[in-house]
Amino acid sequence: MTSDRSHLSTSAGGDAGVAGQQPERKRQERGRRRMEQLADAAAEVFAETGYAKATTNAIAARAGVSPGTLYQFFTNKEAIAEALAQRYRTALQAAHDKAFDPGFATLPLAELIDRMIGPMIEVNVANPGFKALFNAADMPERLAAPTRQLHQAVVGRIAEVLAARAPGLPGESVRTTAVVATQIFGALLNTVVAAPEREREVWIAELKRALRGYLEPIIGA
Repeated sequence: MTSDRSHLSTSAGGDAGVAGQQPERKRQERGRRRMEQLADAAAEVFAETGYAKATTNAIAARAGVSPGTLYQFFTNKEAIAEALAQRYRTALQAAHDKAFDPGFATLPLAELIDRMIGPMIEVNVANPGFKALFNAADMPERLAAPTRQLHQAVVGRIAEVLAARAPGLPGESVRTTAVVATQIFGALLNTVVAAPEREREVWIAELKRALRGYLEPIIGA
């Protein structure tokens, strides 16, 4: 009997512990959503006014909350920018890893281009204005530098794929080709991102055509 009562007590305590964790998880989830809401609002305000002119009051107003609510999650404007920078860097790094795999080098050129530009377009469409925001002169260097380094790393990642595809191509030519391909992509990227969704595929097709026209004579189809 004593053993049965002990078992029941332990079981009931376990159930109570699980039940007690549920409200805490819900609070954490609400907090996470609120932080994302504030970060999204900050991205819009920063893009419209610039980092220096943006205020926490304006960010709170855009998010539809009081300044006091904002300060429950972020101590100041720079802390919000840091959260945005971390979000963007994480998304960029994931896109780079997905797009620039030297294992794609043997694919037909059209498919190789699809594999490389697809993730890069997706991350920029999902984060409009972030690239300009973290390249802006008024963004603190501590926040801007790591993101800028990721953008600059694109040339090197493309060069790795090109070198794997065309091992006989001199290193200097590989680098030059990667730089020009990056410039072609960058020149049309803003048009792709800014286009209405119904028109975006037209511009993506033009981007692919431009890259094929440039790369095919150098690395083959």
